[in-house]
Amino acid sequence: MKLIVGLGNPGLRYRKTRHNVGFMFTDELVKSCKTKFKLEKPLKSMIAEATISGEKVIIIQPQTFMNLSGEAVVAVKNYYDIDINDILVIYDDLDLPVGKIRIRKDGSSGGHKGMKSIIELLKTSEIKRVRIGISGCNKEDVIDYVLGKFEKDEAIDILLATSKAYDIVESFIKDSFDNFMSRYNG
Repeated sequence: MKLIVGLGNPGLRYRKTRHNVGFMFTDELVKSCKTKFKLEKPLKSMIAEATISGEKVIIIQPQTFMNLSGEAVVAVKNYYDIDINDILVIYDDLDLPVGKIRIRKDGSSGGHKGMKSIIELLKTSEIKRVRIGISGCNKEDVIDYVLGKFEKDEAIDILLATSKAYDIVESFIKDSFDNFMSRYNG
C-alpha cells in the first residue's frame, strides 16, 4: 500500500495558489483514477482510495493547514499501517523554475513548513518527495508570493506538471526509486 500526500492549505481562499501545488497534483491524480476525495475528520484529511498498477493507493490532502501537515500524515500512516518507505509527498518549491519537477528520496525541509512538520512528526528526513517548482521571488515577500495565484503563463506550466500525476505515481509504484528519480529529474 502506498500513501500519496499532496500538501496545501484547505479552503477556497487558497485554491489554485502557488502553495497548493500538492493539492493540484493530487486533484489530477484522483481525477485520473476516477475516484473522489471525502473528508475524514479523525484523520484530519481529505482521502481518496485507488488502485494503480495493482497496488492500493491512499491519496490525501491534509486539512490541518500547511504548518501542521505532519499531524495528518502521521494519523493516516498509523491508521493504514503504511511503511515510511511507501510514502510520497508532493509540494511546492520556491527554488525551482515554475513547473519543474524534482524528486528526492530524503533530505531537509529546505525551509518548507509542511515538510518540516512531516519530518519532525515522523522523526526522519528519509521521506520520498516530489517537488514542483513555483519559481523564486523576492525573499521579503515570500508569504504573499506563495499564497498568490499563478500568472497565466505560469498556470500553463503548472498544469503540464500536475497532468503527469498518474504517470509519476505509477512510476513510483513500479520502478526502483533510482530509476524513478532519473526518469523525472532529467
